[in-house]
Amino acid sequence: MGSLFRSEAMCLAQLFLQSGTAYECLSALGEKGLVQFRDLNQNVSSFQRKFVGEVKRCEELERILAYLVQEINRADIPLPEGETSPPAPPLKQVLEMQEQLQKLEVELREVTKNKEKLRKNLLELIEYTHMLRVTKTFLKRNVEFEPTYEEFPPLENDSLLDYSCMQRLGAKLGFVSGLINQGKVEAFEKMLWRVCKGYTIVTYAELDEPLEDPETGEVIKWYVFLISFWGEQIGHKVKKICDCYHCHVYPYPNTAEERKEIQEGLNTRIQDLYTVLHKTEDYLRQVLCKAAESVYSHVIQVKKMKAIYHMLNMCSFDVTNKCLIAEVWCPEADLHELRRALEEGSRESGATIPSFMNTIPTKETPPTLIRTNKFTEGFQNIVDAYGVGSYREVNPALFTIITFPFLFAVMFGDFGHGFVMFLFALLLVINENHPRLNQSQEIMRMFFNGRYILLLMGLFSVYTGLIYNDCFSKSVNLFGSGWNVSAMYSSNPCPSVPNVPGVFQGPYPLGIDPIWNLATNRLTFLNSFKMKMSVILGIIHMTFGVILGIFNHLHFRKKFNIYLVSVPELLFMLCIFGYLIFMIVYKWLVYSAETSRVAPSILIEFINMFLFPASETNGLYSGQEHVQRLLLVVTALSVPVLFLGKPLFLLWLHNGRSCFGVSRSGYTLIRKDSEEEVSLLGSQDIEEGNNQVEDGCREMTCEEFNFGEILMTQVIHSIEYCLGCISNTASYLRLWALSLAHAQLSDVLWTMLVRVGLRVDTTYGVLLLLPVIALFAVLTIFILLIMEGLSAFLHAIRLHWVEFQNKFYVGAGTKFVPFSFRLLSSKFVDDMA
Repeated sequence: MGSLFRSEAMCLAQLFLQSGTAYECLSALGEKGLVQFRDLNQNVSSFQRKFVGEVKRCEELERILAYLVQEINRADIPLPEGETSPPAPPLKQVLEMQEQLQKLEVELREVTKNKEKLRKNLLELIEYTHMLRVTKTFLKRNVEFEPTYEEFPPLENDSLLDYSCMQRLGAKLGFVSGLINQGKVEAFEKMLWRVCKGYTIVTYAELDEPLEDPETGEVIKWYVFLISFWGEQIGHKVKKICDCYHCHVYPYPNTAEERKEIQEGLNTRIQDLYTVLHKTEDYLRQVLCKAAESVYSHVIQVKKMKAIYHMLNMCSFDVTNKCLIAEVWCPEADLHELRRALEEGSRESGATIPSFMNTIPTKETPPTLIRTNKFTEGFQNIVDAYGVGSYREVNPALFTIITFPFLFAVMFGDFGHGFVMFLFALLLVINENHPRLNQSQEIMRMFFNGRYILLLMGLFSVYTGLIYNDCFSKSVNLFGSGWNVSAMYSSNPCPSVPNVPGVFQGPYPLGIDPIWNLATNRLTFLNSFKMKMSVILGIIHMTFGVILGIFNHLHFRKKFNIYLVSVPELLFMLCIFGYLIFMIVYKWLVYSAETSRVAPSILIEFINMFLFPASETNGLYSGQEHVQRLLLVVTALSVPVLFLGKPLFLLWLHNGRSCFGVSRSGYTLIRKDSEEEVSLLGSQDIEEGNNQVEDGCREMTCEEFNFGEILMTQVIHSIEYCLGCISNTASYLRLWALSLAHAQLSDVLWTMLVRVGLRVDTTYGVLLLLPVIALFAVLTIFILLIMEGLSAFLHAIRLHWVEFQNKFYVGAGTKFVPFSFRLLSSKFVDDMA
């Protein structure tokens, strides 16, 4: 897997690829995912690069495949996804694949277009039949209920086309019939009345069943209308209004015989259309099923081919245009794999001249690569969220694997809650290969990706819950209490002193004695214990961060930072806050229950350390005052060294050299690009121990060394560190506060629910206890596990990012992003849809 302590050692390699083998070589590199390409054509527009035509061809193939996937999904045909990823297609098969896909697209579009046309005709004919059926009833209704004018002959005697009476009036009777959307009926009727000024007769009837719109395919409710009008001018207005409201207008039969004839013809055509449409759909489904078998491999192949051409566009051509030159970042451990991939690509292409590579020196800072597995990936993501580590600096993720779940568990210390979290994470770990978990929703996927973090968080919470002796806010008496209050009543008539012989029989073997759960001063005792524990853990955690900074200075060959920065920081931290830990532990070890009355207060002693009181105090031990004064002197001396040591050393180093330079075969392994690093170029603390002066020594003028800026930077860093030691130590008290809040919230939930159910008499208590326990479980999961767990999780992240990592971690690097086909999305359905 590689080292998790530091990032991988990287080198810059130059690839010489023959024009005929470049595609195959990059295909082999993409399968292995070894290198990160540098863009050698940054000043060239993306439309002017060498392989822009091939990229456009890949985009055209992607468009065709997206259309195929869309049609396959519309036909409800399952899209099979292969378990193995097919390799990029050889160049000789690309044109053949493109021709097949284009031919398939043309065929599908023609068949689909014919199908839609047939379907539209079918829907129009169905609408026409419904219109004829409904308008037939309009005639009977008009005859029975509407008055007849004396100029008109009775409808029973004359047909609808008997216009003799109309001709006597000098007018011509016309009809417009069709269907209109239900929501447009009222507006349509008002428009007809206003435009035609009442010279129309409109009759409506709602269809019993909704019909599909031939234009949009939407199933809606329709109204059948029949409009009677006089005169051609009115008829033109009526037709225009029907067009404006998107009415489906159909011819109205003149006679009953014509109506019957039209209905018979419609029924015959509908049956023929059903038959043709069914055969067309069968043929279309056969074509789509055949296309669905190979669409997965085609999508993956086109993605890989497009990625290869994007990388080729980053390469430059030599003067003969027969060789491509690429520059890549590659881990030093993978150089042999890189050579093997180039040989494999050259062999597959059948080239006589193989492609090759060589490493080149550079002064650029390489990208950061830290290899992870499924266990360490989650912890590395927590660190990378703060910032990708600078090249080769100490990686906090290695220590976060232990410290992060432990600090979380300190705030979430409950045996029962931790065990539930552990079981949930264990279930995710056992079923991690289940396909539904990988394709779950965003929140569930977030839990799944952090399953190993949850597993350790739950496991550590079980441990801290045993130490706190908390299980769903209740204590567990496994070994018997070490306190026996009966001795107080038998030997002393005033049972107010707990240090009576026989009361305290010895410490509880594991964690806190369960008797404290019944004590009246339980909260006071736990507050004192957890507060001191938080301070101890915080100072140890921060001191460890300062020590890790020493490993950075040793690796980057800057030993003066150890003596002028790290050692003063350690002295400042340990002489004040390390001494506070010593006093806490010393008091725990020296004083017992019998001597607790005469034990001095640590807070008072710590304050007196800085105030130098006139009156002497008892103190924790003899000679305490002299030790404290010595520690204060060391602290006072470390501050000016921290403020001025490094700037003065760099000034002395700069003034002692007028010209300096080094032969560098490595990289600029620095954390900040400042004048400090310019001065360091002449020092003997150079990476790889090479201090030979180059022939072309760079002349550095005095203006490039800004002592004021270096001094100001160091002063700001020192002030931030000195004040941060105080504020960061206080920040670790959140361990105490959240632990107390979690315990009290658990106790409140137990008191308000379970205790109420247990105190009801046996007749109704059993019936009441079942819903009470169910409600208790739901509230425990949502409030204590999810909300409280999320709160403790965020506070643990803050303690690592702000209080721990700022002691040694810069996080100003760039992540190594290899050219790898594994990084391409394999979920082609979502991408193509």
